[in-house]
Amino acid sequence: MTSPASHSIEGLYLVHRRWLTEWLRSRLGCPDNAADLAQDTFMRLLTAREVTPIHEPIREPRAFLTTVAKRVLFNHYRRQDLERAYLEALAQMPEPLAPCEEHRAIILQTLLELDALLNGLPVVVKRAFLMAQVDGLGYREIADELGISLATVKRYLHKAAMRCYFAL
Repeated sequence: MTSPASHSIEGLYLVHRRWLTEWLRSRLGCPDNAADLAQDTFMRLLTAREVTPIHEPIREPRAFLTTVAKRVLFNHYRRQDLERAYLEALAQMPEPLAPCEEHRAIILQTLLELDALLNGLPVVVKRAFLMAQVDGLGYREIADELGISLATVKRYLHKAAMRCYFAL
């Protein structure tokens, strides 16, 4: 079904925002998070449309919004997993070595940005890169830990570094 509302992001927002928020709430169980992720979904559409404007009406706006919202939801869960892993790592640290709240927030934000930069790379490439950059391991140690050759470690680190370079 095509309507004038499917010709613009504003129209999609006005007609389908409540529906999308309810759809997300049914998956998250939290109305506040659902509202935030619905807004994030429309923000993603706005930023994408600045690059590629809508030329034709969207025939199935709810299906379209669901697809975009699923990606936003996936990123939300990925951020939660990353934050949980970071907090677990902090809990393992002796109290005198643990960073203050301000530094924790900065570190977590940096980790989220790094995760976004490396998004799309194979897990083993990300892991090798993090072992080098965060853990400070050398090529040989990474190769031994991952059970791969030195040449493969070099290729993985180069691939991750190039992703970061071109993303910036």
